[in-house]
Amino acid sequence: MTGTRQHQKAQLWGVLSVAAASILWGTTGTAATLAPAVSPLAIGAVAMGLGGLLQALYAARHIADQTGSLLERWRLVSLGAAAVAIYPLAFYSSMHLSGVAVGTVVSIGSAPVAAALIERCVDGKALSTQWILGALLGVGGAALLSFAGHAPAAGSAGEGPAAEWWLSTVGILLGLLAGATYALYSWAAHRLTGQGVTSRAAMGAVFGLGGLLLMPVLVLTGAPLLESWRSLGVGAYMAAVPMFAGYVLFGWGLARVGAGTATGISLLETVVAAVLAVLVVGERLPALAWLGAAVVLASLFILTPWPERQARTEAVPESADTR
Repeated sequence: MTGTRQHQKAQLWGVLSVAAASILWGTTGTAATLAPAVSPLAIGAVAMGLGGLLQALYAARHIADQTGSLLERWRLVSLGAAAVAIYPLAFYSSMHLSGVAVGTVVSIGSAPVAAALIERCVDGKALSTQWILGALLGVGGAALLSFAGHAPAAGSAGEGPAAEWWLSTVGILLGLLAGATYALYSWAAHRLTGQGVTSRAAMGAVFGLGGLLLMPVLVLTGAPLLESWRSLGVGAYMAAVPMFAGYVLFGWGLARVGAGTATGISLLETVVAAVLAVLVVGERLPALAWLGAAVVLASLFILTPWPERQARTEAVPESADTR
């Protein structure tokens, strides 16, 4: 019973860690709008690029101690790193084209389905009825948020209906790509922790290599970040707070709740992003979209592995210890 209680406690802390990370991530879209002269590619490169390098620096001792294990699994590390590099470019471009609320909701709302498909196809993991119900509810709420329609911020330049529809559609497609790559690097990091690599070493290696891959993009697009203190501050905030601190929390939680559950809980980011888009950016969401936000929040209670539901789950592997 003691082992079961410890496992339940670890899972609960894992849930809280992923939820805290999701709240931090929910601020990124709004923060990006505070530097309008900086392209979404530059925002993505500085946020995940520098944030990834900070992750590697934070985990340097763990990476050094487990270099052999990481090299043995270089394909898995490389796959995760490639997904880390693609994700922010697709994510911030999606928000730029479709709006903060819609871009975030599509990107994060599609991730649980992608994660479930990866775990089902690659790991042969069965999907519980509870998880399917929670994921469908969450994705349905995300769809309401996305497709209920939103108005651009007051004073923003308008475009013709056809052009606006086309840009929004491209943004939604990029959001789906972001959701797939988010699920992929989450799965890769969790897979590494399940093979004897500590979560800090796994996250540091995957995000550090992904950050290196983003450096050429930052060099090519990042000049506007240096043109004002405000733009520089936005870049520093994105790298240090949501990307570095957020992913430290996410890595700790991911090792304890699994990729599918973690991506489901991170749907909370969509609600935070939508609220901030309205309160700070000035986007306007109709009542149906707010209903979608409420549905997303309700899905979290189903997706979350509450202790009383987890009495028969397996113990957390020792490799999850970040020490």
